Amino acid sequence: MGKVSELSMLALELRKCGETLKDISEGLAEMFSGSDKEKQPTKKETAEESKPQKEKALTLEDVRAICADKSRNGFTAEVKAIITKHGADKLSSVDPAEYKVLLAEVEVLGNAE
Repeated sequence: MGKVSELSMLALELRKCGETLKDISEGLAEMFSGSDKEKQPTKKETAEESKPQKEKALTLEDVRAICADKSRNGFTAEVKAIITKHGADKLSSVDPAEYKVLLAEVEVLGNAE
C-alpha cells in the first residue's frame, strides 16, 4: 500500500474515532447533567431518523487497512487463513460481497473472550 493511500486510511480511521468520541462525550454529558426528563432528540438525530439507514459500502482499502493492522499485531497467519476461507489467495481476489463477513472475522482476532 502506498504512503498516500495509507495516510488516507489513517485519516479516515481518525475521523471515525473523533466522531465516536464526540458521541460518547455527548452521552456522558447527558448522563451526568442530572436531567430526569426524557431525552429530546437533537436536530442531527431527527434528521438521521428521517433518512433510511444506509450502510456505507466497504471498499478494498477499508478492508486492507484493518487486515494490515491485525497483521502488524502478529495475526498474519490468521488473516491469511480467513482470506483463504473466503475463497481467495490474496485480499484483492476476495468478492466484495464477502467484505463485511471477512471484516467481522478479522476484527475479533486478538480480542480476549
